[in-house]
Amino acid sequence: MLLLSGPNMGGNELKYVSECIETGWVSSVGSYVDQFEKMSAAFAGTQYAVATSSGTTALHICLVLMGIEAGEYVIAPNITFIATLNAIKYTGANPILIDTHPGSWQMDLDLLENFLTEETEQREGVCYYKKDGRRIRVIMPVHVLGNIGDMDRLLALAQQHNITVIEDSTEALGSYYKGKHAGSFGLMGTFSYNGNKIITTGGGGMIVTDNEALAKKAKHLTTQAKSDSFEYVHDEIGYNYRLVNVAAAMGVAQMEQLSGFIRRKHEIIRFYKDALSGIGDIGFQEVSADVTPNWWLPTISTERQKAVLKLLNENKMQSRPFWVPMNQLRMFSNDRYVSLNDRSNHVYQHCLSIPCSTNITDAELEAVANKIKEAF
Repeated sequence: MLLLSGPNMGGNELKYVSECIETGWVSSVGSYVDQFEKMSAAFAGTQYAVATSSGTTALHICLVLMGIEAGEYVIAPNITFIATLNAIKYTGANPILIDTHPGSWQMDLDLLENFLTEETEQREGVCYYKKDGRRIRVIMPVHVLGNIGDMDRLLALAQQHNITVIEDSTEALGSYYKGKHAGSFGLMGTFSYNGNKIITTGGGGMIVTDNEALAKKAKHLTTQAKSDSFEYVHDEIGYNYRLVNVAAAMGVAQMEQLSGFIRRKHEIIRFYKDALSGIGDIGFQEVSADVTPNWWLPTISTERQKAVLKLLNENKMQSRPFWVPMNQLRMFSNDRYVSLNDRSNHVYQHCLSIPCSTNITDAELEAVANKIKEAF
């Protein structure tokens, strides 16, 4: 099977992991965790980074740090991987879902602005949903597939309505908006190192921020809120969310290769755009001139989505449809959905992601493109 987006372990992964095993430093304390955090902060252009067990736990801790409580709201896009909304639900809060922009597949900021203007109000510097008087304290934009929306406009809207921005930049390691790295715009940002991401630690995540107090608190909470270096004294409810050293060792080795992985992703999308130009109704994600995406997961749009998916997967070229929109999932079907013609569903019904591992060969790319052409 030609994987959709498989790991590329061509560097020092085995060497560093072996060192962890040989020395016994395999758990949540070790030099590789510290090194991985420093490399991640430097790459993202932030002052601090805190390694977590997954992108989902990173998102959850960010919301915990904000003091999000049961019954409150967090604004999020309707097109995202479910981890975004699961993290919201873990706090007892509810999402307010914003439909997608038809071209970029990011949160539609026109709909967001209209919702904030018409359906919220300010009381003593706090944003409230008019319908039930519950607080809206956080907006969580998702940089879908490594693309980035208009962050200047989003940040201005958030500031105007006294809402904090927490970036779900889990797919956007190596993506930039006006030369500034994803995850460094909001109060906190997050990355994911799942097996299909641009780099992987098997499973892992990262919180990045310029706020020293939040970084220290994040590290404290992710290590069970242990407050004494010797005694088992814990000063609040904590979480077993810290990334282990053996996984961080993989992360360090992967970070050493990241620039090459990003270059390869750019080569892959250029190949697909050239090879599939003028083929049927195939289209690609729209990207603003202000954005340099990592092109984590090249995705095409076509009326023949199902036929192309069937043909590719039958020929062992792993391809996947887009995520089911959050409002179509049972758990979120009753949450507020701000929509225009349900564009999210259109994206879901027409888009598919195609093989793009960083170690894919040019011959394999050509084989995928030729197989897609067969469907037309």
